[in-house]
Amino acid sequence: MSTNDEVRSNEPYDVTPIVQSRYFVLPASAAFIGVFIGAVRGSRLASLRFLAENAHRPPKTIRGWYLYNKTKNYRRMAAGLKSGGKDATKLGVTAFVWVGIEDVLERCGPPWVDVKELGAGVGTAGVFSIVYRLPWRTGSRALLLGSLIGGGMGFLRWAREYLRKTVEARGNQDEPEMEVTGGQDLPDDGRSSASPGRK
Repeated sequence: MSTNDEVRSNEPYDVTPIVQSRYFVLPASAAFIGVFIGAVRGSRLASLRFLAENAHRPPKTIRGWYLYNKTKNYRRMAAGLKSGGKDATKLGVTAFVWVGIEDVLERCGPPWVDVKELGAGVGTAGVFSIVYRLPWRTGSRALLLGSLIGGGMGFLRWAREYLRKTVEARGNQDEPEMEVTGGQDLPDDGRSSASPGRK
């Protein structure tokens, strides 16, 4: 009965213990960056392609130049949206593979937790090499790049934890000193007992 009441309650369910924030923030951020990069690159290539295709027949009237620029802008927008969607999908899936491998290594426990970023980088580079059928030389470079990125992220995580532990240790050392000084009375120099009228 309690289970049904919990399911039917209108209170929001917290999925943070199950799914950590970085597991959906990182793919979403990568997809957003992919949209921006793809849109800029696709629109630029479409503009150059349009200029190359119509270089031998430039417009000669004002209406012709208007239609020329209008068509070029439409093609730039369409190519930018198409390329942005492709790059967003590629980067989003790549980031999703990264966080998936990282989550698997974290659930495996020690000693895999300490090298989860490195494993995610190497694993993502390996999947990327297999999907795109990269040759051995290019694939080895991808694995090296993935290991460097993963190692860098692991070092940043270690540095963050080290700084957090250092700050907590200093805070614990300051608390006893404040408790000792807080209970002591200020020294009495004899002036407080004197009446205001006496000199």
